[in-house]
Amino acid sequence: MSIWRDRQEGREWQEGKNGSSHPASPARPALLAKVFAILLLVWQPLSLATTMSGLVDELSMRGAGLGFILLARLLAAGLGIAAGLALFQMKPGAVTLAKASLIVSAAVDVLVYATPWSPNNRPPGDATIILIGSLLYYTAWFAYLARSKRVRATYS
Repeated sequence: MSIWRDRQEGREWQEGKNGSSHPASPARPALLAKVFAILLLVWQPLSLATTMSGLVDELSMRGAGLGFILLARLLAAGLGIAAGLALFQMKPGAVTLAKASLIVSAAVDVLVYATPWSPNNRPPGDATIILIGSLLYYTAWFAYLARSKRVRATYS
């Protein structure tokens, strides 16, 4: 009776060698997906904290542009934390949320490096190199999430 009810509710069961049924074992997340989730949960908030702690004092001099950048970074980090938690919990929409987090983070980086609103101490010309490296990083993770068969099998 419980097998029939579980099948009706959408839970998957596997047939054993001797004909017995047991719940399907959950798929293990890919190692790179775990690494990406850790980056979203640990690195991105730490990066945000160090960046914001140095820029909050500049807010009164730089005005609304810097305020907008700080808010955008905060929202991107929040979306990244949500995506990291969803990846660890193997939620069905985790990959979509992670892709959205990558797109938002890339857009924020373009905003930071292409506008004069955020104070920096980089030599002239380095912003372009840093931006290209950042966009390559986001593109590589996006391609991994989009093309990996194991990610597709685990999170679908």
